[in-house]
Amino acid sequence: MTKKKILSIIAVVILIAVLGYEQFLDNQKEDFIIEEGKKPKAATNQYFLPTSTTNQVVHHQHYSLSYSEKHEQAEWVAYELKASDLSRNNFKRPYFEIDNAVKTKAAHWRNYKNSGYDRGHLCPAGDRKFTKTAHDETFLTSNISPQKHAFNAGIRNRLEQKVRYWARKNDGVFVITGGVLENNLQTIGSENVAVPKKFYKVILDKTNSKIKMIAFLVPHKDSKLPLYKFVVSVNKIEALTGIDFFKELEDGLEERLESSSSYKNWSF
Repeated sequence: MTKKKILSIIAVVILIAVLGYEQFLDNQKEDFIIEEGKKPKAATNQYFLPTSTTNQVVHHQHYSLSYSEKHEQAEWVAYELKASDLSRNNFKRPYFEIDNAVKTKAAHWRNYKNSGYDRGHLCPAGDRKFTKTAHDETFLTSNISPQKHAFNAGIRNRLEQKVRYWARKNDGVFVITGGVLENNLQTIGSENVAVPKKFYKVILDKTNSKIKMIAFLVPHKDSKLPLYKFVVSVNKIEALTGIDFFKELEDGLEERLESSSSYKNWSF
């Protein structure tokens, strides 16, 4: 074997070793991000988190979610919205990024391109304007769901503004939101991102240690009806989703609150 051939073989071996080591480092980094996502953060209020039907809960710094690989989106996103979180900061919208903390891989934002649907935030960027980091964290693809523009900019936006009003009035609320993920939904993109027919939002207020809650179930279309027309019991949303909300509450209190569809204690 000539010296030239020997050197060529050595070069190939070194290249393979370098590429293999780089792949090893990438895998190590990926595993670290996933493991970090499993850990509750300083702002995570675990007491009010719902159950996960997918066993894939991810904790970001300012919200948590349960990701459904089958539907390529979160079945719920949960976060606390305090009066002090509300801000008039106007940060530049960043590009959407894939959420690398999702072990089964979150859907790519390109699925939404030319689909006719908005990349609809679940945890709104408007609820996280207190820092740029918190705001930009909402632009992960695990935090979006396909939404018709009229719905996203219409009744969905009205409900988000109402939640901010309650957060300011009651010095904070806990919010859980998502699409109702069912079988045989329409999908978009090469990864078959499901398009929910309905979206829900559950709000809990514990002002002065007195707990009250209200839930909304809104069809995926714009509507001019007043928001209270969409109030339902939490039990109804649990029946549709299979999710157990506020499971840590005392059983009697949980049943009383979750079976009610009254909105008399909430200002509209």
